[in-house]
Amino acid sequence: MVWIFSEEHEIFRRNVRQFVEKEVMPHTEEWEENGEIPRSVWRRMGELGYLGIEYPEEFGGGGGDFISTLVFMEEISRCGAMGFPISVSVHTDMASPYLFASGTNEQKRKYLPRIISGEAISAIAITESSGGSDVAGIHSYAKRAGRHYILNGSKIFITNGINADIYFVAARIGEVNERARYKGISIFIVEKGTLGLVVGRKLDKMGWLCSDTAELFFEDCRVPSENLLGLEGEGFHEIMKNFQRERLVISIVSVSASQKVFEDTIAYARERVVFDRQLSKLQVIRHKIADMATQIEAARQLTYYVSLLFSQGKATDKEVSMTKLFTTEVANRVAYDALQIHGGYGYMREFPVERFYRDARVLTIGAGTSEIMKEIIAKRLEL
Repeated sequence: MVWIFSEEHEIFRRNVRQFVEKEVMPHTEEWEENGEIPRSVWRRMGELGYLGIEYPEEFGGGGGDFISTLVFMEEISRCGAMGFPISVSVHTDMASPYLFASGTNEQKRKYLPRIISGEAISAIAITESSGGSDVAGIHSYAKRAGRHYILNGSKIFITNGINADIYFVAARIGEVNERARYKGISIFIVEKGTLGLVVGRKLDKMGWLCSDTAELFFEDCRVPSENLLGLEGEGFHEIMKNFQRERLVISIVSVSASQKVFEDTIAYARERVVFDRQLSKLQVIRHKIADMATQIEAARQLTYYVSLLFSQGKATDKEVSMTKLFTTEVANRVAYDALQIHGGYGYMREFPVERFYRDARVLTIGAGTSEIMKEIIAKRLEL
């Protein structure tokens, strides 16, 4: 067994689990119905130090390691509504890392403390209607105009898009070069209220309901030149680099949420009586549960191993892609079998497995589809 946790990690786990049980789980139904997470919860997480686990103390962070992030994501993913860990992970591990990796000292001092404290919610805006997995096909564009960039285009499926205060937006500078499509993409910091930024409708989704998702439109949006992140035209490489963290975090969420619904399923199978026997005593059910346990444990150990490599700077895109592919596919198989074991009750919204079934489906799509993961793996195998 891969075991990667210190005593400090386990103390941290207990603290996060207590927070989730007392301050998250009692409210998930309300958040799901409202389609968003209250700002007070973001500020509370900031107060507890959960929104800057790995960032330096000088910005208000905890100075921790990626294994601490793993622990945090494992625990909040047990809340029963996957939209919560997804929204939080976008803020902590998919959006703000661009600022920390590529931002100037001035940019970090201006924005990072607000992000870490929960005062400002962040979002990453890459996906467009023309294609999500094809990052090099971005059509949003920016033109330099004196001390500003003029940004035009649109984004879709943006998590935290409605409530975000800071958007990290990918746009192309210059014309599309079909022979070098990855050239010219840059990332900009765009604040809520910037002239020309239009936050569109809140999208009505199948799952992840408490995670607000939006369309964004940029209509001659004037972005100060000092809000360019990193080098002009080099954003594609930053996006590809951060995808490794994003995909690994999605894997952590997938495994932990699967474990929780697995535990719920065992509890149901022990209580449910059919044909004068506990459901858990029927061989066909026992074998389904055994298969689920095996798949979840395999997914967990792969995730732990690659997380350890990632924390040491040794994880490759092949290993991360394998992890994301396997864990998200496992989550969907667990969702199917767990609901099947619940029977008609599993189809009712009063049972957590119904929500998990809806929430799990998009895991094999977001942050790179399973098909893209397989293509990355195949390339690294030199096929």
